[in-house]
Amino acid sequence: MRRCTRSACSQAAVATLTYVYADQTAVLGPLATYAEPHTYDLCAEHSQRMSAPQGWNVLRLAPDPAATEPTRDDLLALADAVREAGRPPAPQPDGPPALRLVRPDS
Repeated sequence: MRRCTRSACSQAAVATLTYVYADQTAVLGPLATYAEPHTYDLCAEHSQRMSAPQGWNVLRLAPDPAATEPTRDDLLALADAVREAGRPPAPQPDGPPALRLVRPDS
C-alpha cells in the first residue's frame, strides 16, 4: 500500500498528481500503477484540497467506478491464460530441426 506523499500524512494514497510544466497544468487522476519520481501520490483528503500554482489549470480525472473491480471479461481472460500455461507443449513436427549445431572439422 502506497502512502500519501504530503509531509506528516500516513494515510493511504488514492490519487496521483502530475505537473505538466509546458502547459502549466496540474493533473490529478486515479492512483498510478507504479510510483514515479516526478509524481505525487495523495490521500483522499489531500487530493480534495489540492490546489495548483496561480495561473495554472487543474485537470481532475475522475476514476471510472466500473473499472475499479474486475469484470467478467477480466476473469475469463485470466482463466484462459492459466489454462494455456498449464497445457503441455505442442509436439514438434517430424523432420530436420530448424537449427542444428555444426562442429568445425578437427
